[in-house]
Amino acid sequence: MLLRRTLSSRLPHYLPKKFFHKSYRLSKREDFENPIERTFKVLTNNVKDTYKRFVNAGSNEVMSHSSFPTHSDVVVIGGGAIGSSISYWLKEKSNADSFSVIVIEKDLTYSQCSTCLSVGGLRQQFSLPENIQMSLYGAEFLRTLKHRFGPHADVCFTPHGYLLLASETGAEQLIENSRLQNDLGAKNCILGRQQLKERFPWMNVEDVEIGCLGLEKEGWFDPWSLLQLIKEGAASKGAGFVNGEVIDFKFDNREDIIVDGITQSSVEMPRSVVVKTPDGEERSIHFSLCVIAAGPDSGKLAEKLKIGTGEGLLAFPLPVERRKRYVFSFDCEKNPPGLNTPMTIDTTGAYFRRDGLGGRFLCGISPEENDEPATDNLDVNYEFFDTHLWPIIANRVPAFNAVKVKGAWGGFYEYNRFDENGIVGPHPHYNNIYIATGFSGHGIQQSPAIGRAVAELILDGRFQTIDLTRLGFDRVLLELPLLESRIF
Repeated sequence: MLLRRTLSSRLPHYLPKKFFHKSYRLSKREDFENPIERTFKVLTNNVKDTYKRFVNAGSNEVMSHSSFPTHSDVVVIGGGAIGSSISYWLKEKSNADSFSVIVIEKDLTYSQCSTCLSVGGLRQQFSLPENIQMSLYGAEFLRTLKHRFGPHADVCFTPHGYLLLASETGAEQLIENSRLQNDLGAKNCILGRQQLKERFPWMNVEDVEIGCLGLEKEGWFDPWSLLQLIKEGAASKGAGFVNGEVIDFKFDNREDIIVDGITQSSVEMPRSVVVKTPDGEERSIHFSLCVIAAGPDSGKLAEKLKIGTGEGLLAFPLPVERRKRYVFSFDCEKNPPGLNTPMTIDTTGAYFRRDGLGGRFLCGISPEENDEPATDNLDVNYEFFDTHLWPIIANRVPAFNAVKVKGAWGGFYEYNRFDENGIVGPHPHYNNIYIATGFSGHGIQQSPAIGRAVAELILDGRFQTIDLTRLGFDRVLLELPLLESRIF
């Protein structure tokens, strides 16, 4: 019997019956404390201790040379927040020891991981229902951490909200967005210029028409802590973690599948990944399903599956690439904004928030398209702060005219150049390749919902909770971008 795959075909995909059961590099200045060092203090064990726990935890181990797996029901490429969440939810929902999940991560120290180098924001202030709903679930997931992971589970959530500012030209859209967000369960309010000045006297509001302030379920948290909780939760349920880099795929010729646009009598389907281990050895893992959740490297990884280099549906690339962003840390010693200062996003897209209880702040801004920094390293260009960022935040907060930069770090993130939104779901050509990437800076807060959604697709054949159909790869093929409106 032949299985015909077309662009219009929808889930569920053909699966074996068993699936359908119920560096970073820090630029230091004075006493600046980088995000990795800071988060170590939050955890009961440091990175080395955590790694040892995995190595010595029996079924929860990082696979050693002698126990390197040769096959798995599902292979997840990428062990950051998205990949770890997918593995956690697959094991949570399957509840079966016979259902195997392997996560492949090239750097289990996560020294250059996008998750760990983010500022850990959580907000529902989006214009797309899918993003609002995913972030609402992210807030619910944080609220129930202790129930899931034990009484000591903590990610240091700071519930001071987000404040998005709009000039006259963006005011109407911000109001529209706020109305949708509240309809879906978010809690925020619109503040006029005078209300902003009364509530935040430290702010210059001369060129601001309105602001949208999150009242509940918004703020920021420690990304490293969340990653470790999800990862250890997945491992405790039987997911395995492999330290290695996927360098290639192996294919089978399948004569029982016909794909529109492909003229050959048999179709090549991926059957295993080739993994290069830290000692330089190349080993293979056979899989039934594979999920690409490799963050900034997802686009390049997809090319190894001929996505973007083949014919027919394979002619369309996965439009996810690496981008570099700087996060600057500075002290404001005289009349700083108060302790309850929200994560503030300026009309220009520049952001700032407090960092701790002193006068320290974090800030950043995305560069113009023609001013993107090189992505071959994580070095920080301090001139970028002086020329692009400082004038903006000093205009918004007069007290920021006298600040002292304490340090900075660079981080990579997965930029979807098509529409800057995540791509979630199956690839239209391969019936055993799934994608979860391209979240363009929003991945950490949406990782619990994304992991659950991918697990639903794989185990149930469709989305059960939040319908993310519109985030599928099909929109790339049809050239129908799913764009946010007045969202940075």
